[in-house]
Amino acid sequence: MNIQLKKLSESALLPVRGSEYAAGYDLFSDIDSDVSIAPHETKLIGTGISVAIPDGYFGGIYARSGLSSKEGLRPANCTGVIDSDYRGEIKVPVHNDSNEIRVISPNQKIAQMIIQPFLSVEFEEVDSLDDTARGSKGFGSTGK
Repeated sequence: MNIQLKKLSESALLPVRGSEYAAGYDLFSDIDSDVSIAPHETKLIGTGISVAIPDGYFGGIYARSGLSSKEGLRPANCTGVIDSDYRGEIKVPVHNDSNEIRVISPNQKIAQMIIQPFLSVEFEEVDSLDDTARGSKGFGSTGK
C-alpha cells in the first residue's frame, strides 16, 4: 500500500519501521529544542508530517514500548486515530505518567503509527436485542 506523505518542515523525519517485521512505523518529534514534560502533564508534540491515508483505513497512534516502560511516556489518549480525511499535521499528545520531569528532544521517536482497516457501519435502533448466555453481565463476570 502506498501512503502519500507531506513533510511540513525541513527538519521533519519520515516514519520508519524498527525492524523488517514491525507493524508500527516510528514517528519522530519535529521540535526546535528540548521540551520538558512535568510529572502527570501532557504536551502536544508535532511530527512535521501530514498523510493521506486511503479510504477504509485509519492511522492508529500507539505508545512505543520502550518509551512507555522506561520513561513513563505515552500518548495521552492512549490510542490516537488519524482519519483518512484528515490532512493536518500529525501531533501526539505525550503524557508523563512518571513522577520525574521527562524531556523530549528534537527528532526523538515519540510514538508509532499502524495503518489499519476498519468497517463502516450504520446503527439501527431497536426495542430489544437477542438474548445470550452472558447477557448484561460485565466487568469481571467471566472470571479473572
